[in-house]
Amino acid sequence: MTQRQFSTLLITINFLLFLIGNAQQINIIPKPVEVNVPSPGGQFTIDKNTPIILDGAGLENSANFLNDYLSQVYGFKLNVSHGATAPNSIHLGLAKMGYKIPGAYTLQVKNNGITINGDNENGTFYGMQSLIQLLPVDVSTSLKVPYVSIKDYPRFEYRGMHLDVGRHFFPVSFVKKYIDYIALHKMNYFHWHLTEDQGWRIEIKKYPKLTEVGAYRAGTIIGRYPGKGNDSIRYGGFYTQEEIRDVVAYAAARYVNVVPEIEMPGHACGALAAYPQLGCTGGPYKVKETWGVFDDVFCAGNDEVFSFLQDVIDEVIPLFPCKYIHVGGDECPKTQWKKCPKCQQRIKDNHLKDEHELQSYFIQRMEKYINSKGKTLIGWDEILEGGLAPNAVVMSWRGEQGGIAAAKQNHDVIMTPTTYVYFDYSQSKNEDSITIGHYLPVEKIYNYEPITAELDENQGKHILGGQANVWSEYMAYPSKVEYMIFPRMTAFSEVLWSPKGSKDYPDFQKRLAVQFKRYELWKSSYSKAFFDLKASILPTKDNSGVLWKLESNDKDAIVEYSVGVNNRSRDYAEPIKVTSSDVYFGYLTKSNKRVGSVAQNFSFNLATGNKVYIENPTVEEYQGQGGAFGLVNGAISDKVLGSSEWLGWAGTDMVAFLDLGVEHNIGKVACHVAKANGSRCYLPQFIEVYASEDGRAYSFVTKSSEYAEDSPGMGWMTARISGTTTRYLKIVAKNIGKIPEGFRSAGEPAMLFVDELEVETP
Repeated sequence: MTQRQFSTLLITINFLLFLIGNAQQINIIPKPVEVNVPSPGGQFTIDKNTPIILDGAGLENSANFLNDYLSQVYGFKLNVSHGATAPNSIHLGLAKMGYKIPGAYTLQVKNNGITINGDNENGTFYGMQSLIQLLPVDVSTSLKVPYVSIKDYPRFEYRGMHLDVGRHFFPVSFVKKYIDYIALHKMNYFHWHLTEDQGWRIEIKKYPKLTEVGAYRAGTIIGRYPGKGNDSIRYGGFYTQEEIRDVVAYAAARYVNVVPEIEMPGHACGALAAYPQLGCTGGPYKVKETWGVFDDVFCAGNDEVFSFLQDVIDEVIPLFPCKYIHVGGDECPKTQWKKCPKCQQRIKDNHLKDEHELQSYFIQRMEKYINSKGKTLIGWDEILEGGLAPNAVVMSWRGEQGGIAAAKQNHDVIMTPTTYVYFDYSQSKNEDSITIGHYLPVEKIYNYEPITAELDENQGKHILGGQANVWSEYMAYPSKVEYMIFPRMTAFSEVLWSPKGSKDYPDFQKRLAVQFKRYELWKSSYSKAFFDLKASILPTKDNSGVLWKLESNDKDAIVEYSVGVNNRSRDYAEPIKVTSSDVYFGYLTKSNKRVGSVAQNFSFNLATGNKVYIENPTVEEYQGQGGAFGLVNGAISDKVLGSSEWLGWAGTDMVAFLDLGVEHNIGKVACHVAKANGSRCYLPQFIEVYASEDGRAYSFVTKSSEYAEDSPGMGWMTARISGTTTRYLKIVAKNIGKIPEGFRSAGEPAMLFVDELEVETP
């Protein structure tokens, strides 16, 4: 290479590095469709003398939002005026782009100013959100914004966040702050869950007892369900109609549609406590003080119920200009309906098949009324049971199958599956506060795809978008809500806005690092679980033990580990092979200080680390660590359902096929199982063991229902064996099938949970 060639190469490398350096300044979430950084780059400075020029009608909302943000974060505001472009200004305008979903915009930052043009008012507002994310994350009165050209538009029409104010009530001030968070993420729907078993939260003038009685409960359980007692403290609150108008107007100025939810026919105890004649038994009822699903629901055979609900809808509709009314429709036990003469007469008079069709009758009757008022009904996916209401939109929460079924019937769908977007689930395996359990990290949310491969192109058009749900059983304060939604809401916003093909998790992680600094600017609570030390258990290539893998997103920290109690730690370089029972510790060290740790107690038996597969699929939200491998990974859960170790089956059996590698004389086979009837989780009826010489044809060995609890809510179901030598085992844990009468959610599929298999010699 000549000197000239070498110099040219250096210039080229420096130029590329310059471009990369400039590109890295653009840390916008959700990621725009097109981002171009000019060369040479530069910066435009915003200070108190920079004017905002409005060139078009209806752009005041965008200017006001920016000024509010600048005032709250940086301590100054800008002057706003109408007219043509002025030098060194922020120019807001409208430019028709003809994109099918409202919200398209262009944004340009040059040496002589900033220009944002929206396809409509929404688009200009979303362009403003991108500008806000170009602002520095250090507080200053001189804000340098990099030169950039952006073209952007949303992928989905419905980009939503939900908030449950029934289990815990939140003041108007926080509801408005929550709407600001929605707007800052270019989301556009706020699903306001207003009525529940634990409290009715909306003033209905015709029925004052709904808020006099139904808005307050006598106490609340302490700790995670089923709780450690009751605090016996009166709790509640509600929103006046004037407050609701104020919130809806506040949202409209941020291009956020507010969807009210009035639960029916289930989750009705708040209403029944106030007006007991609306239930099947006539009461007395009380506002519930614990969590769960309750048999007391609106009476489907009582015409007064429909008159009541129509009256409620008549007062709700003028408050909410949004085209949607959400009626719930989920988790409605049929226990009372089966015993209620009025409900049984309704079934007979309308030639209905069963109580599921009675629920369909209920929803369809309410849909006709809601449609007559010019509104569209949304319901949770249970509204599919017994026949779908003709014009209803389905919100698919019990996995994606409800949404898939509805889309195939040409109904519009909003995807909100527990597996990916239930933000009441834990963000960390190292739980630092009470949650409902499970484990839902940022990466899993980011990798969610709302349009499943099961749908063809035309069916996929019925997926309007998605929504993340925030159920508040374990969120008593606004700071806990913030902690549970951030940074997961940020990840989900990119799922709903950005093109499918632009997904890039490593790139998202880089942009998220800057977003954490924005949370600090907002003075918002947020989870740092993204930086946790994470541990996972993997199979070895030869099935000789398991691998323990440690990792962290904190690249400035050092990962170490130790084996056994009081042993010295050593640097972690690669997954650690584990071949026997012991306790392993992982540590995260930063600046010579331990900032995180994990521990795993491994319990080995003949099954551990060996090949295993299952016949029946688990439910989506309970797939264990590594699917079927979770049954033999040597890790036994210490939490009832609150651990990612559990594999769960709804109404079906666990059928596991196990290859021990070599023949063994078998003395015992056991399944570690869970029991939490209040959460629809039941012990298996029994376990069965089969043996095979070739792994294909299996012969029955034994059956057992011997159960011994090893800690509250879980234990071992064991089969004792003698005289059996085999390499291949088939193990069946028999689900009870349907939840029996007299128990919560009677008639629904029972959940069966197993997290580990144990095989021992005599």
